Amino acid sequence: MAAQALVAESGRPSGQQVTEHAARILPGLRMLVLGIGILLAGTVLAVAAGHISGTAATGLYLASALVLLAGALVLRGLAAVVPGKARAVQLFGRYRGTIRESGLQWVNPFTNRIVVSTRIRNQESAQLKVNDADGNPIEIAAVVVWLVQDTAHAIYAVDDYRHFVTVQTETAVRHIASRYPYDSRGSDALSLRDNADEITERLSAELTARVRPAGVEIIETRLTRLSYAPEIAQAMLRQQQASAVVGARQRIVEGAVGMVQLALQRLEEEGVVDLDEERKAAMVSNLLVVLCSEQATQQVVNTGSLYH
Repeated sequence: MAAQALVAESGRPSGQQVTEHAARILPGLRMLVLGIGILLAGTVLAVAAGHISGTAATGLYLASALVLLAGALVLRGLAAVVPGKARAVQLFGRYRGTIRESGLQWVNPFTNRIVVSTRIRNQESAQLKVNDADGNPIEIAAVVVWLVQDTAHAIYAVDDYRHFVTVQTETAVRHIASRYPYDSRGSDALSLRDNADEITERLSAELTARVRPAGVEIIETRLTRLSYAPEIAQAMLRQQQASAVVGARQRIVEGAVGMVQLALQRLEEEGVVDLDEERKAAMVSNLLVVLCSEQATQQVVNTGSLYH
């Protein structure tokens, strides 16, 4: 249902659809030789008509003109198809098929042959400013790798399939960026920065549904730029720095507590010294200060007893 909604949103015509199929063709080299032979025959008739007079000459001239016209029509039907480009054949406004086989081919000389590139293309979207799911303005851009899969749809379903892909790419990027937050902030929710692979997969799926009416196949999409907008970049940077400091402090405290526990356990197991609860608390306090302090601590040598 979602894909159908996207297709309807993309402007796919609801009436009859033209689907690509192979055009009727003949070997081009044979028709080239035939066309040249017909032209030579017409030339011979014209030369022969010049050596006679009367009604016979008129008939030969007329025959020569018809033969030369036929030769010109044969040559006009030749179509050179290079690799990576197809030719859509159109006769009196009707689609008659597509030539994808490379080389010299021959089709009806009265047809128009529209060149459509079937090569793989890279297209980078413009840098867009969008509000993410949390309402924060972000800057985002993506690159799309695509090719024309159905030449009939590309020509007849949309006005300009290149512009169509450009607009739909920006629309899909905006829609995806507005559905997810920039940063998950420790939660399990999908975010643009932490789940790039999942986001690009969803972007590819949505863009595929959007450009399908134009006969375009999406090969790959990738985010090329993702950052906070300049007006909030400094504030968000301070927030990320604060989160990093809190996380580092938490790791330091967890490590320090573990080391203090290990020290007290070893002292008790090996009977090095017998500490009461008050002295244990003092020792724990001193060890935590030493382990958690950002600056180097000063050593104090106690020359008296343990309790003085």
